[in-house]
Amino acid sequence: MAMNDSVDILNSAYLAVEYIDSFLPDNPLQQPFKNAWNYMLDNYTKFQIATWGSLIVHEVSYFLLCVPGFVFQFIPYMQKYKIQQDKPETWEKQWKCFKTLLFNHFFIQLPLICGTYYFTEYFNIPYEWEEMPRWYVLVAQCFGCAVIEDAWHYFLHRLLHHKRIYKYIHKVHHEFVSPFGMQAEYAHPLETLILGTGFFIGIVVFCNHVILLWAWVICRLMETIDVHSGYDVPLNPLHLVPFYAGARFHDFHHMNFIGNYASTFTWWDRIFGTDSQFIAYKEKEKKQQLIMKK
Repeated sequence: MAMNDSVDILNSAYLAVEYIDSFLPDNPLQQPFKNAWNYMLDNYTKFQIATWGSLIVHEVSYFLLCVPGFVFQFIPYMQKYKIQQDKPETWEKQWKCFKTLLFNHFFIQLPLICGTYYFTEYFNIPYEWEEMPRWYVLVAQCFGCAVIEDAWHYFLHRLLHHKRIYKYIHKVHHEFVSPFGMQAEYAHPLETLILGTGFFIGIVVFCNHVILLWAWVICRLMETIDVHSGYDVPLNPLHLVPFYAGARFHDFHHMNFIGNYASTFTWWDRIFGTDSQFIAYKEKEKKQQLIMKK
């Protein structure tokens, strides 16, 4: 009975969104995107699209999304939004991070990306424009992937903090006490594999078109670079996402090496009480601000 009610609610929500979408104006970018997509299909093989296309999407998205945080360090006005103001970024740290990233991207992640083509072939995942899901379906699928990845990340990340294994794997990621955007994927190769597995679970569950692979890559990178940015910028559109953790939440984890283990949302830390120190810290911060105003 409960299952039927849930299905009815989801169907009603889908119909409501579909009805609203029918009133929205045509997207002026849709036709150019369609032309570019069909050009890609006509000129490249599925293997090239799935492998090299996915690599390009990842690399371009990653470093473009890192640009704002990188630029902020040179803008005095933005320093008031930096969470750990006493720990500025240094060229030495950023260069070290960049070199490690290149190794991880091309020697750890690229071999995994090479399996994308075989995944799409095995599950008959379509590439054609006509099979591409509507934008609201894609948004819902990315949200579903985020929920799954967040659960995986919470429990495995918490396990990596266990005192018996922390210094062997996860300590590499915590090398920078004050994180910056580019550091999001700075990690031990084993951690890249362990926590990265959570990224693919949602793809296996939801993928009905190759576009989801790329959309989810962009969404996940947007989130992880934001929470590692070191800046709590007002009017950040990601704060509109329900239960979104944000940069301040994750920055506290880097400051204290404990608690706030989830990647995207706050509910797992709330359920297991691993955000208690963060809540106490925020309350103390609010009291200090009130005293300063007086």
